[in-house]
Amino acid sequence: MSSQTNRTYKGENLTGWLFIGPSLLGFIVLVFIPVLFSLYLSFNDWNFLEGFGAIKFSGITNFTKMLKDEWFTNSFFNNIFFTVVTIPITTAVSLFLANLIHRYIYASTVVRVMVFIPYIASIVAVCAVWQVLFQPSYGPINYILRTIGIANPPQWLADFKWALPSIMIIYIWQQIGYFIAVYNAGLKGVSHELYEAARIDGAGEVRQFFTITIPMVSPTTFFLVTMGIIGSFKVFDHISVLTQGGPGSSSSVMAFYIYRTAFENFRMGYASALAWALFVLVFIVTLVQWKSQSKFVNYD
Repeated sequence: MSSQTNRTYKGENLTGWLFIGPSLLGFIVLVFIPVLFSLYLSFNDWNFLEGFGAIKFSGITNFTKMLKDEWFTNSFFNNIFFTVVTIPITTAVSLFLANLIHRYIYASTVVRVMVFIPYIASIVAVCAVWQVLFQPSYGPINYILRTIGIANPPQWLADFKWALPSIMIIYIWQQIGYFIAVYNAGLKGVSHELYEAARIDGAGEVRQFFTITIPMVSPTTFFLVTMGIIGSFKVFDHISVLTQGGPGSSSSVMAFYIYRTAFENFRMGYASALAWALFVLVFIVTLVQWKSQSKFVNYD
């Protein structure tokens, strides 16, 4: 009996390994080994067009070079500015709209689908539409601004000061649909009895929103802010399609600068060092958020 049990256990164990084996192999080959190789490259100087024989050890030169790299400095602070502005605005607007849709709008399912469409739409298509809207001379946005009396409206994507804010507007508009969908799931878990009790006690709609809705969806907010911050440091597509980091370096961010360093300038060692710097930055921000969640998140 014990031998049969042992054979059954081994068979189940083998079946389990057969199920996870392909995924584990794919992870090792496509993720784990490339990550280790990039860490190795970060301490080397390598133009990959010259082959593996051209890899030369450079110590921490790639990391010290960042401190003197103006493009890296601009990309870093652009990314910080991008994150600090887009995440709070996206979160606040999404929570307000999600609560409005959830509690007050008839046929809310249709509305939620409509606002979710920009998030699942092709980024290239979305950027093409906004490129027309932001067209400095004939675009509808500047036409409206001139109509209301603004003689010299911004040049938007072609303007050194407005290129990054323009991309931020597009990014916020596209992300709101996802945030609303997640908030809607969180709002469904808030008991209607809480609102009824608050209404009996004389609390108005605004007070209910701040004293009931916001605290009760704080776990959802924490999740969205955490994922939003990580996502904001990976923004690439919009910049690649619309501005290529320009004018100058005004709209360059870290992910785009890493791509340009690796695949346009072929400096794989320096690009790997930049990627690890980005990883450390995101890891620290995520760790701080995780440690501080008990102060801001209500799980009751």
